[in-house]
Amino acid sequence: MSERGSPTLRRRRLGQELRRLRERAELTGDQVAAQLGWSAAKVSRIETAKTSPRKADVEALLEAYEVDSGQRQELLDLHRDAVRKGWWEDYQSSLPHEYTTLLGLEVEATLARNWEPQVVPGLLQTEEYALEVVKAVQSITRFAQGGVRSRVETRMARQEIILREEEPLTLWVVMDESVLLRGFGSAAVMRGQLDRLVTVSQRPNIRIQVLPLDAGHPVNTGSFLHLKLPEFHDVVYLESLFDARFVEEEETVYGYEIAFGQLQAEALDVDASRELIQKSIERWK
Repeated sequence: MSERGSPTLRRRRLGQELRRLRERAELTGDQVAAQLGWSAAKVSRIETAKTSPRKADVEALLEAYEVDSGQRQELLDLHRDAVRKGWWEDYQSSLPHEYTTLLGLEVEATLARNWEPQVVPGLLQTEEYALEVVKAVQSITRFAQGGVRSRVETRMARQEIILREEEPLTLWVVMDESVLLRGFGSAAVMRGQLDRLVTVSQRPNIRIQVLPLDAGHPVNTGSFLHLKLPEFHDVVYLESLFDARFVEEEETVYGYEIAFGQLQAEALDVDASRELIQKSIERWK
């Protein structure tokens, strides 16, 4: 499926390093743009990984920042890896940009903390459940019919990161009990989905906890996904009805980590959560 190294993360690392070099050279984005005959927006897009720069662009920036030959080669090697194509980029035309960026970051993440108050997390959904969830959203947001297929396909493909034999993603999930009670599709779809939760909860890299309806709810917010990335800062992914965004400011990201810890403390432990999921299956018979 996918290599562990993610070109999405490589692009972000490259942009981060180019920005650091610009600041070390005491140049503003406007000054660099004027020197190279670019727009200031182009410099910004490269530094924020909104665009994939050409090798010539990187070389021009390194020349402007007077980077020595050793570091120059390291960054050109990073650029080479950054322009490689990830499997998720085949879906760029039919998926939101933020979502394909998430797919690229997940590939190299070491830990994901996911709070879900309404639906089963995408990384744990069955294909049948995912189809019903996507169809429910499609009726509101009105994306093209082909987008339904793309969303389901990518949702299934991204699950490889928790199932791979070598260094699978460690996934910690806290979900509200209402997720087990809210139906998507037929009773058979729900039984299949809850059965899958029971099965995957026994994997050593997956921890699923359920926040009971009668427990305290310390975090009154929508879902969030907190990713820990090697050699890069943590990122939180937030998704709303019509768009999504990434939170990267260190103090704010840490706040989400604290919030997740409080949710875990209020939720049932892993074994009790598995028992509750198993009991909930009976509701769908």
